[in-house]
Amino acid sequence: MITLNAKADGYRGIWYMNQPTGDEYVFKYSGGLGTYCAKHSPFAVYCPAVEKTFFCYGGTTANSHLGYTAEDLREGRQLERPRPGFLLHMVSYFDHGSGLVPRPTILLDKGTADAHDNPVLAVDREGHLWIFSTSHGRSRPSFIHRSLRPYDIDAFQPVAARWQNPGGESTPVDNFSYLQMATVPDGGFVGCFTRYRDPAIRTLFTLRSRDGMVWEQRRLAAIEEGHYQISTFQHGRLATAFNMHPAGKGLNWRTNLYYMASDDLGETWHSADGRRLELPLTAAHNPALVHDYQAEGRNVYLKDIQLDDAGHPVILYLTSGGYRPGPEDGPRIWHTARWTGSDWEIRPVFQSDSNYDMGSLYLEAPDRWRIIAPALPGPQPYNPGGEVGMWLSHDQGRSWTLARQITHHSPYNHTYVRRPLQAHPGFYALWADGHGRQPSPSRLYFCDQDGQAYRLPPMMDDAVAMPLPLPPEDAALPPPR
Repeated sequence: MITLNAKADGYRGIWYMNQPTGDEYVFKYSGGLGTYCAKHSPFAVYCPAVEKTFFCYGGTTANSHLGYTAEDLREGRQLERPRPGFLLHMVSYFDHGSGLVPRPTILLDKGTADAHDNPVLAVDREGHLWIFSTSHGRSRPSFIHRSLRPYDIDAFQPVAARWQNPGGESTPVDNFSYLQMATVPDGGFVGCFTRYRDPAIRTLFTLRSRDGMVWEQRRLAAIEEGHYQISTFQHGRLATAFNMHPAGKGLNWRTNLYYMASDDLGETWHSADGRRLELPLTAAHNPALVHDYQAEGRNVYLKDIQLDDAGHPVILYLTSGGYRPGPEDGPRIWHTARWTGSDWEIRPVFQSDSNYDMGSLYLEAPDRWRIIAPALPGPQPYNPGGEVGMWLSHDQGRSWTLARQITHHSPYNHTYVRRPLQAHPGFYALWADGHGRQPSPSRLYFCDQDGQAYRLPPMMDDAVAMPLPLPPEDAALPPPR
């Protein structure tokens, strides 16, 4: 790995695909996946000390959607046939005072085209930016970088972090997948991640560090073939929601919904009703189970999790009849699962047309919840994403209203709308676009709290530039699906 600390000439996301299907939808999922996946967070953090929202994403160069690698571009080669592009880890910010963005920093070339290796961001108590470069499984290494100066994206240095293992032995922190990271107010970090085949295919862990150099880890769950998880750290509580892969059915079958939380930075864990959990969880039926979707034959795809002011979770997720794209495995129903303090209240939100439609949940007040998601029909139906909409609920998820359609008449599907940590009203969500069925350019976007969207400049002639506002649409809104 070479730390590049170079400047890109614009904002371009990675195009990625997974699992050809041999039908009209071409891939199980594909598109502009610079802010993929739901199990990575955060991609953006607002820092009030400097009035900037810092963000990272999976980027690439101008021609990578045609299959060009960095070496091809250096040597001026012309390709006879397309091959996958390459993933660059990019870091930038939006300046709320000036309304400008700088040229993004190219931190490193990850050595893959796999968007599962996208980075996540944390900002420590002193304002240094930390970039955690994830890996998809054990075939590639992971990296940690720290900015040389507080609130500055121009130069990063690698961090030689180590695991502190039982018995005093330490080993390099060089492999982590599906990372969710948070900073602790009195210093250090806490979060959740996945390790492959330790012992389940996807085993859930928590991790903790006081300085970013020495880390501790603990297994959370290893039920049957493992899990995907999403997590959050709010009000001093670390909370995670996860699903489960039943034994013998493979990665495309994921079911059940679980939740657990820790009030001591991952030392001990409990279910929503306060029962102490013995870790790691290894049985499918346990006190952390929110709902048994396996009994209903439904897949579960996790989207977002937030805690309300009482520390109670609200989980946003989608269920479907199977993994295949297209109408056959529908309906694909978005839900919220809310812990009331005594039981789980599970309610439908709306329907969309892909398991990999992904949006974010905002709990702004007890009577104002917001979802921003690419769940409206897009130009490549039944592929991930679509047009971006904004939904509001004033009764804690009992009913939802489509308040605004944010994007219109797009050539590509918009994908993976992400909520910044401590989101500022002027930079309230970040996402990318891309063709749902074939390699294409991918652009980066953000919107404000009112739903005005902006495209980050794909090409820049100067050191800074103004994002381009997307035109509003005055036509009547389509009904929620």
